[in-house]
Amino acid sequence: MTNPAPDLTDLLKDSPSNWGKWGPDDEVGSLNYLGPEQVIAAAGLIRSGKVFPIQRLIGDPKGDPVWPSRKPAVRTQLLDESTWDSDDAPAFPGGLHYADDKIEAFLQGSTQYDALGHVWYGGKLWNGYDARTTVGGMDKASVRPIADRGVVGRAVLLDMARFLGKDYLESAETYTHDDLLACAAKQGVELRKRDIIIIRTNYLALFHKLGDAFYEDFCEPGLQYSPELVQWFADMEIPNLVTDTIANEVTTDPDTGVALTLHNALMRNLGIAFTEIVDLEALAADCAEDGVYEVFYAAAPLKVDRGSGSPVNPIVIK
Repeated sequence: MTNPAPDLTDLLKDSPSNWGKWGPDDEVGSLNYLGPEQVIAAAGLIRSGKVFPIQRLIGDPKGDPVWPSRKPAVRTQLLDESTWDSDDAPAFPGGLHYADDKIEAFLQGSTQYDALGHVWYGGKLWNGYDARTTVGGMDKASVRPIADRGVVGRAVLLDMARFLGKDYLESAETYTHDDLLACAAKQGVELRKRDIIIIRTNYLALFHKLGDAFYEDFCEPGLQYSPELVQWFADMEIPNLVTDTIANEVTTDPDTGVALTLHNALMRNLGIAFTEIVDLEALAADCAEDGVYEVFYAAAPLKVDRGSGSPVNPIVIK
């Protein structure tokens, strides 16, 4: 008989916390590390002027990868030229015709930012807010404060797939902060305090390769929890973790059996913003070609009142 997974309250009882560091009303957490000094320094990294929007396509004909309990976005055409085949079509002076459509989607069903209050345990969200403040919408630590401030800073791409000599990482494959440092060293780039960390696994290539089988025994590759890893993120004052997977970390820890431990240790406790499902292929190919892995990063999720997340199209400039 296997041992039951430990409760997060017990597992993370000694984990570092940034609660209260920026006051009792803070809702953006470690993004506070990104001030004017970091923005100006990041702007100095722009040399070639190459621009990389890293949002994945919504409505991809090959399918959109989403968390198993969610469904991909559905775009519905409401008006097009055929609308004017009808005698009761809208009429505008001058003969204007136009197209109109709508989208129905999970706010976290594409490239997206999590709100800091998106996950919790023990009845408390980021900064100690009561979990009852999520009822009917996020009254505290929603995505809106992140959207209101935006995210700009120096980012480093860590191409774990190329570092490990693979086209993509396998299901349930894990790596540590020491692996991130080794990858940076091999790429010839220094990881500094307050860097935005971007990690490429290319794991979602399997989504298009496997189809529905992608979700069988679903367990993404990613960072694996350890007290040392969490302390490293705290000491490095990392404001934002960005990956090309759906949930940024190994889905179920192979040692403890706990799901999404780092969502709680890093986001809930340290206030680190999570950005997920980004498309890094064009950027990674360019970095491999010119050897430049430090980039200017800018992002702002949509301003969704009380939202637990929001779509985003981050921009990387070299």
